[in-house]
Amino acid sequence: MTDLHSVPAARPFVVPRGEGEHIWFGDTVMEIKASAATTEGHLSLIDARAPVGFGPALHVHHDEHEAFFILEGELELICGGERSTAGSGAFVFLPRGIAHTFRVIGDRPVRMLSIGIPGGMENFFREGGRPAEDTGLPPATPVDVPALQAIAVRHNLEFVGPPLAAMPPATR
Repeated sequence: MTDLHSVPAARPFVVPRGEGEHIWFGDTVMEIKASAATTEGHLSLIDARAPVGFGPALHVHHDEHEAFFILEGELELICGGERSTAGSGAFVFLPRGIAHTFRVIGDRPVRMLSIGIPGGMENFFREGGRPAEDTGLPPATPVDVPALQAIAVRHNLEFVGPPLAAMPPATR
C-alpha cells in the first residue's frame, strides 16, 4: 500500500515554456527541461532545434539510452547499421552501446525532444557548448573535433565514425 504522505525520492517540478537552461551546442540550440540533477539521476529531457544538414559524428553512448520525439521537421538516422527516417510525431529509441548518428533532412529545421535514460547526457552538451545568447539557432561555427573528443571521453561517449552526410552512399 502506498503512503500518500511519504516524501518521494525525486521531487515534482515544472519548467515553464522557455525557462529551461539554454545552450548553443555546435549549430543547435538546446533547452534543458530536466537533468540528472533535477530527476535524482533518472533522466534528462532536452528540447532541441537544429538546422537542415546538421548531424553529429557516428557515436556510442556507453551510459545512456537516447530517444527522440520529433515535434517538427525530419531526421535521417543510422543505428546499428540500420537506416531509417523519422518525421513529425515519430519516436526514435537508440539503445546505449550501439553506434548511431542522424542528420536533419527536408526543407526546415528539426525540433525534437531528446531524452537520456538515465540522466547525465546534458552534461556533455553543457561542457561542449556554451550558454545561448538568445533562444534562436546559433551562427554556424566550426567544430573543434579534438576538444569535443576529449569532452566525450569524460562523459563515456565515443566517436566511432563520420557524420552521416560524410558517409559513402552505400553505407547510408
